[in-house]
Amino acid sequence: MPAARDDTAAVEPAPAPVAAKNGTEAQTQTQQTETQPTEAPPAEGNKEEDQYLDLVREILETGEHRPDRTGTGTYSLFAPRPLKFALHRRDAASGDVVPVLPLLTTKRVFTRAVIEELLWFVRGETTSTTLAAKGVKIWDGNGSRAFLDQMGFTDREDGDLGPVYGFQWRHFGAAYQDPHTDYAGQGVDQLAEVVRKLKETPFDRRILLSAWNPRDLPQMVLPPCHMFAQFYVSYPDAPRRRSTSTTAAATAHPPPPSAPSTASTASVGHLHCQLYQRSCDMGLGVPFNIASYALLTHMLARVCGLVPGSLTHVMGDAHVYVDHVDALETQLARVPRAFPTLTIRNDGNSIDGWQLEDFVIEGYNPYKAIAMKMSV
Repeated sequence: MPAARDDTAAVEPAPAPVAAKNGTEAQTQTQQTETQPTEAPPAEGNKEEDQYLDLVREILETGEHRPDRTGTGTYSLFAPRPLKFALHRRDAASGDVVPVLPLLTTKRVFTRAVIEELLWFVRGETTSTTLAAKGVKIWDGNGSRAFLDQMGFTDREDGDLGPVYGFQWRHFGAAYQDPHTDYAGQGVDQLAEVVRKLKETPFDRRILLSAWNPRDLPQMVLPPCHMFAQFYVSYPDAPRRRSTSTTAAATAHPPPPSAPSTASTASVGHLHCQLYQRSCDMGLGVPFNIASYALLTHMLARVCGLVPGSLTHVMGDAHVYVDHVDALETQLARVPRAFPTLTIRNDGNSIDGWQLEDFVIEGYNPYKAIAMKMSV
């Protein structure tokens, strides 16, 4: 992703005309354990967004002043507490699963750009011109002629970002040429492998998605910031047995979705994602990244017949740009509201072919956007 985001204008679906969804009467509160958020009905307060705000405060109060690639300067902490977000709650009346999208409410997040960029990743695309044509200009600075020439990519066309995120997700290991080459069948389609494993071997500990390819780093306009994700399927409704017997332990777990199940072992899997991000721009980038990987988890859950479970955001260098301090202090003075709900209209037959219109966000009631300068 780019070093920072311009989220000063956003296009959102109209809020649902239901008072309970407008974010002012009901807030989402999620009790957390040491491993992952529990999935609780909404209550007053938004403890999950408070995690983000508390980390920003900690960086502003105790962060180390450090130089950075852009020359702007930052306040930084290394390896802070992970942020954890539940991706569904239970309807208090019916008990039904209600998908939740952790969009920060203390400032408006440019949600259309989040979705369009994620779908751009999923398609494996590498030119910023595709996004710009849709009115999403978050990569324009890094794909500009001036920036490409500065980075030594004088032979590239405008917008050619090199083998960045989407290329690694869909063609890891393939030799990058340009944005127009047909890479079908080349490299490892990591995203397709994630889908296959979630469907066929959900207990696998190698359900991973990596954007970090050392061989390709010199060809990228920017090395990946959000670089690694691991997916985990839990079965919270499965019986729990305390036994040292291998046989007893094995029967306590439900079969994978592809295997036949019985009434005693049937359980719907919950999909959890843990993201590792090496470089975390708290003002502009992180709110974007939270929403993006939450949406990716929702997409995978839909395709694989799972319940969206949780997102855990693990950070390396978590920093605030010096010229974002005033804006973030304004944001910190705001009281967070409830996260919106998410309806997916896609039939979920494939991870490919999704469109912006497949995502309906309801009840997003943020404060006004806060302008922050993008560091390139």
